Formats: sequence, structure tokens, C-alpha cells
Amino acid sequence: MKVNNTSFNIENIDEIVTLNGWVAKKRDLGGVIFIDLRDRSGIIQLVVNPQSPAYKLALSLKSEYVIEVTGKITKRQNVNEHLQTGAIEVVVDQIQILNECAEIPFELDKTTALEETRLKYRYLDLRRDQLKSNLIMKHKIMQSARNYLNKAEFIELETPILGLSTPEGARDYLVPSRVNEGRFYALPQSPQLFKQLLMVSGFEKYYQIARCFRDEDLRADRQPEFTQIDLEMSFVNEEDIMTLTEEMLKKIFKDTKGIDVPTPFIRMTYKESMDNYGSDKPDTRFELKIKDITKVFSKTDFSIFKEVIDNKGIINCLVVKNAAENYSRKDIEKLQEYVKTYRAKALAFLKYNEEFTGSIAKFVTPEIAQALKETLNLENNDLILIVAGDKKIVKTSLGALRLKLGKELNLISQDKYNFLWVTDFPMFEYSEEEKRYLACHHPFTAPADINTLADKEGALARAYDVVLNGYEIGGGSIRIHRPDVQEKVLAALGFPKERAEKEFGFLLKALTLGAPPHGGLALGLERLTMIICGTDNIRDVIAFPKTTSASCLMTEAPGIVSKNQLEELHIALK
Repeated sequence: MKVNNTSFNIENIDEIVTLNGWVAKKRDLGGVIFIDLRDRSGIIQLVVNPQSPAYKLALSLKSEYVIEVTGKITKRQNVNEHLQTGAIEVVVDQIQILNECAEIPFELDKTTALEETRLKYRYLDLRRDQLKSNLIMKHKIMQSARNYLNKAEFIELETPILGLSTPEGARDYLVPSRVNEGRFYALPQSPQLFKQLLMVSGFEKYYQIARCFRDEDLRADRQPEFTQIDLEMSFVNEEDIMTLTEEMLKKIFKDTKGIDVPTPFIRMTYKESMDNYGSDKPDTRFELKIKDITKVFSKTDFSIFKEVIDNKGIINCLVVKNAAENYSRKDIEKLQEYVKTYRAKALAFLKYNEEFTGSIAKFVTPEIAQALKETLNLENNDLILIVAGDKKIVKTSLGALRLKLGKELNLISQDKYNFLWVTDFPMFEYSEEEKRYLACHHPFTAPADINTLADKEGALARAYDVVLNGYEIGGGSIRIHRPDVQEKVLAALGFPKERAEKEFGFLLKALTLGAPPHGGLALGLERLTMIICGTDNIRDVIAFPKTTSASCLMTEAPGIVSKNQLEELHIALK
């Protein structure tokens, strides 16, 4: 069996060893050849002297050749503190070339290659230490979660990959059935319905490292296929699930980073989160909260603000401390263009230095000036950035601007891990695209009060998200376990009884046959790994990721299939 390079240290001096790996680097220094041999565990230095029988073959070695060497471990004269094996080297007597390597398309020890090139040759890219360590970290996270859940008496169960397409989520990936003409399976967006059925089955505690699929627009922290640490429990409430999740995350961070995560996590309602941070996944590593100044301008003569107030809108702002001198009008115009991408109509600004200057300074009366100073606790050189309009647009645009400023001004502590729970989510949210109310989480989330379902704006759900450093790393809810409640929720979402029976009949039937109260949560494995590894690109923690166009540059998937395959599946292309 092969022994890892880093298995050896100063205690192995004078041992004869055989090692395998890749030639990471070769240096010819005055006749003596030095080779950095790389394997999964790291680098060990090889020395080939001119008198060695292997010397001639060593001269022919090139980068990324796969070799086997035999030699004696000796002490290095100059210790390399950056290598785990930096105190030793192997004086080589024998070399065998196991495979040669053609000229590689990019240097593995450099990161200047385009991402498209690195994705095309992903198997080469994965030889780089950073990506390799990311994937090993992902493995450690999964192992830690499994160990915790196994000890907590959860049962690891698999759920189907080929299932039924159900509405009220992201777009499904569909798989045509060859033996059932005109019918389709759907790849699971999550194991949601199946894990609820496992609770009806009496397993009480289920978990799965589950593969999920969603056909949606991609971004830096989203992929079409991803992994969840998925769990479900019977006879529990929100506190039970939150406590278990906190303890599992605490163990994961201790096992993988050696960090003691303080528990319990901070709790914040959805309303508090949106009001103060403009996001349901707030980054609390820095302050810069959103401030409501609607009342301050309640008697303003400024027609735009007056119209907003008359139309039941709001006026909110960010106070950027000691930053007024750093932002020119041109800089603020760039910020205005940024908030416009979030549908804000404009970004007004004020600078305070004993008095107010800025785009709306002429509308700041002595009374408004005094109210601003008191409400915002202003100090000289403070910059006030203001958005007015519809509440959702104001909060969302200022929330995005807050994050942008946090990065630009280095306000975010990179060595912090700020966990929190966001609770009391709305039961419904209005979709501008579909012009109707959808489930904020999913249609199987229990309402906080069944009698409030008619109030689409005010009804709350028994749902919760766990947030880390501005990322939603997990979400869950207490589920509906009574058929009458489930039918009422589906009706509130616009599902006639016949349609509900057609699309969710198997679940509704199960709920009539002794379904226990239950709830659960799913952690996004890739997002959690991404944060632990210190990257903001989810592709850095996936072995073979897709691009933003949901394609694989290495395999060239999705691809064209043969006419015979289409005919077997009863499919004709337009």
C-alpha cells in the first residue's frame, strides 16, 4: 500500500522508503537534481546526486510526470518551515516513470489562468493545493456531521432521485420515461416530501447527505446540483431543532477548524432582520444598520419625499461614519447606479460637518436638521445615504448597498464567524412574475396561526433559517402533520381541492394515517464549506462544477443525443 509523503518526519532518518507521486518542480543546481514530489498529502523533497543510478533518468523528468522512487530519508541542511516534511529529504537511488505528461495548458502553482481554462482541465486544476484542501475540508465536514447525527441516534436513509414533478418551488429538471410514454420523472429539489413520509413511517430521526437539483439562474453561491445535510425529526418543536443544529455546527467547527463556536446563536425575527439589514440573511460582522427617517421628513417641502410619504412609502438611510470626505459626488453617483439595479429610483445624500451639504441639503430645515442629528447620532464627517419609496425596494436596495460599502471600506472582520437564527418568516410572499402569492418556504410549512391564512401579508410561518456571515447556510420549519391544515394551506395558495389531490394526493393520504408532529432542517453543504474555506465562489468547493450557463466545460455537457435515443424516449425536437 502506498505511504503518503507527509507520513514521514525527522524520526524516520535513515529509513529506506518507496514513494509515488507527481513531479511538482525540478531544479538542477550544479549537478545535483532536486525534485518536489507531490501527492495528495503534500510535498517531499527528493535529491538525486550525479553518482546515483537514477541520475540520467532524473534529467529527463518533466513537470507532472508520474513517478515511483526509492531512497533513504536524510536530514535537510536547510529546513523549509513552510513544508510539513521540511526537515527531511529523500536521497534517491531508483526512479521509475509510471507515466509521462504532455505540456500542461497552465502552470499549477499559479492562479493566472482563466477560470474557463481551469474548468476545462478540472482534473489538473484539482491538483492545486487550494482546491484539493477545499475538497478534503468538505469531506471532513460530512464526516463530522455524520458522526454527530449517528451519535444522536439518527438513521441515514436514502430517498429517490427519480420522483414526481411538484409545483411551488424552483424549476424542475425533468427526466423522460422510456417505458411510460409521455410521462416524466423530476430530479429532487430536496427530499422534502419523502423525509416527511419517513416520519409518518415511524423512523423518528432521519438524515441524509442528499443530492438536490434546481433548474434556476446561477450565481457565485449557487449551482444546479448541490448537496444538503438533510434531517427530520418527529415529536419536536423549533427549539429542539435549533438546539440540535447549533450543537452539530459547533462540532463541525471544532473538528475542522479547532474553533469553539459560542451557543446559543443570536435570534432575530424576519421583520427585525429586514428593518435593520435589508436582508433575511444579515451579515452581522459589522454595524451600519439601516435607519428609518420617515418621521423626520414627515413635514418636508421636498416634493419627492412628500409623495413617498403620501403613498405610504418609507424613507430610510445608511450613516457611514467618518466617510463624507472620502466620497465625491462622482463616487456617490456610482453608488446611485448600484442601488438602481435593485429598483431604487434614486440615492439622495447628505454630508454633515456642523451643517448639512449634499443633494437635498436645501430641503433640510432647522427642525429637520435637529431631528436628523438626534435620530442618527451624527458626528462631523458622517455621510448619509438615503433611499425613499416602496418599503421592500428601499430595504432591499439599502441592504445591498450596506454589503457593498462593508467590503469597500473594509468594515467586515474576516476572522469572525457570526451565526444567527432568523425566525418568524412570512407564510406567503407575493411573486411579481406570477402575480400571486407563493409559499415563502414551501407549502408544507406549518402556519404560526391557522386562523391568519386569509391575511396574506401578515400570516407567519413556523420557519427558521440559520445564517452565517451573510449567507443562509440552512433552513427548515415545523411541518404540517394534519390533513385539514394542509388542505387549508394549499387552498390559500390557490390549489383547488382536485388539483391538490392530483399533485399531493400521496402526502395528503399519508397525513390521514397517523402522521406525527415533525419538523426538520437542511444545511447547504457547499455554502458551509465555502465559508469555512474562506472563498466566495461555490465552484471552489465542488469537484466538477458547472458554469453560470449550467454547462460543464470539461465534458461539454449538456450534449446532443442521438435520434435513436430520442425516439426511444418518445421525444421530438422542434
